[in-house]
Amino acid sequence: MSTTETPDAQAALFRDALIGLVRREGPDLSARQLGVFLICYLEPKAQTVRGLAERLEISKPAITRALDRLTELDLAARKDDPADKRSVLVQRTPGGAAFLRDLRSILRLAAATPKPAAATPKPAAARRRRAGAAAH
Repeated sequence: MSTTETPDAQAALFRDALIGLVRREGPDLSARQLGVFLICYLEPKAQTVRGLAERLEISKPAITRALDRLTELDLAARKDDPADKRSVLVQRTPGGAAFLRDLRSILRLAAATPKPAAATPKPAAARRRRAGAAAH
């Protein structure tokens, strides 16, 4: 996304990408699940439940529920942290890597699809509307 795009253009790109995700065959993730997934897949360091909760500013149980769903869909896996037995690491999976490839394709398509120009009223139609409003 370009920094010169308007907020509406950025929101439209986000909308188009979400629509692409909804229409595709495969898992349908909540915003929280997608956020957890993207942090785990786009950031190089290993993620923990505690770290994800702090990063997203939500409770550890909420992260656990999101990870339960991601694990169920084979988009992530859990592993005990060998450095800290109280901690759980989130691992990437082949299914998650495939989901990320699909997401990238959807984003590229949404960004490349020409958007129709905003409709501007014809001058005569705009004058009629103004005249009609003034009569009331």
